[in-house]
Amino acid sequence: MFNPLVVSVGMPRAGSGWYYNLIHDLIVASGGENARSIRKRFFLEPILTEINNNIGAFTTKRIIPVMIPAWLGYTYVVKAHAGPTPLVLFFIKSGKIIASYIYRDPRDALLSAFEYGRRKRKSGRTGAFSDLKTIEDAILFMDSYLRIADSWLAIEKVLHTRYESLLQNYEHEVERLLQYFDLDSDQNNYDEVIERYNPNKGSNEQVGTHFVQGKIGRYKEFLNERQKQMCIERFGTFLGKMGYPVP
Repeated sequence: MFNPLVVSVGMPRAGSGWYYNLIHDLIVASGGENARSIRKRFFLEPILTEINNNIGAFTTKRIIPVMIPAWLGYTYVVKAHAGPTPLVLFFIKSGKIIASYIYRDPRDALLSAFEYGRRKRKSGRTGAFSDLKTIEDAILFMDSYLRIADSWLAIEKVLHTRYESLLQNYEHEVERLLQYFDLDSDQNNYDEVIERYNPNKGSNEQVGTHFVQGKIGRYKEFLNERQKQMCIERFGTFLGKMGYPVP
C-alpha cells in the first residue's frame, strides 16, 4: 500500500517550525504516523535531523530512503528549506509527495535570522545563522532563499501559505490546510491540535512555534535606510509579486 510523503517546506525564519508542527500533528490526528517514531523505526537518523525531521537537501540519496516508509503505507511529515529537485517535482506531479510551502516578507525573515544568530553567538553556540554577523550578511543570505521560494511558488500542486496570513487569519489558513490534505474539519480530534498552535491562545514562546517576536513589519524599525534600500534592490521583484509593500 502506498501513501504519499508529506513535505512541509518553508523560507527560513518564516514560521516554518510552527507550520511543520501544525501540519505534523494534524496528520497524526487523522491517523498518520509520528515522524519522530518513523525516523527511529526506519533508521533515518542520518538523514532527518532531530529538530522537526528536516531532510536538508532533496538529493536522491536522501529522498529515496525517506520515501520508503510511505511506500510501505505510512503517512508522515518531514520538513525542509531546500528547493525542489527534478526527482521531487516528479513525485509531486505523480502524487507521491504532497508538499506545502510557507513564505514571509524577506525583510522580517532576515531580521529574525540575524537576531537568532546573534543570540547563538552570545551563548557561545554555533550553527544555523550564527555566521550572520551583520544585517548585510543576512540580506545576502535571504537573497539565496528567494530563488528557492520562487521555485516552490511556481508549482501549482503545492499549497502556498503566507506567514502573515497564518498569523493574522489563523482559522482560515487552518481550514485551507484541512481542505488541502483532505481532512474532515468536522472531526473533533483536530480541535486540540488547532488550539495548540493558535498564535492568539498562547505565548510567542510556546512549544512548536519556534518564533520569539513573530511580529509583522519589524524591519521598518530596525533596518536603516541604506539597508532598506539594499533590500529593495535585492528583493524588489519578489516583494511586488507577492504583494508586500515596496516604498
